Amino acid sequence: METSRGLRNKNPLNIRINKDKFVGEVLPSTDTAFKQFISMAYGYRAAFVTLATYHKRGRDTIQRIIEAWAPTNENNTEGYIAKVEKWSGIDRSNVLFTEGNKDEYIKIVAAMSRVENGVVADLSEVTKGFELQTKLK
Repeated sequence: METSRGLRNKNPLNIRINKDKFVGEVLPSTDTAFKQFISMAYGYRAAFVTLATYHKRGRDTIQRIIEAWAPTNENNTEGYIAKVEKWSGIDRSNVLFTEGNKDEYIKIVAAMSRVENGVVADLSEVTKGFELQTKLK
């Protein structure tokens, strides 16, 4: 089985190239559309940092996160939301907080990675990514 682009780039949530610069980001990226990271843990770290920014903007539920992460002009947004809700075990409308939701955020990011890459995420790598950041606790 061929490895997905997100896993090859060590960017499991397929963060597009943009003006944001993340710790552990490979610069310049050899991928013309998506960021690359030095390890999976740093790719997951970038996802958690991005979700912390989303939270500041009121994107504090799976539904609100995925509506921005995977807009309908590029994705089956409802299908994405349904899969993340199912695989994380967290209701799509459950409000997340930036503190005390470590386990929930890890489950959500692992589920998003599974949607993006078609394989179950390595939870130890997702957890390492969470531990590398300080925006969510």
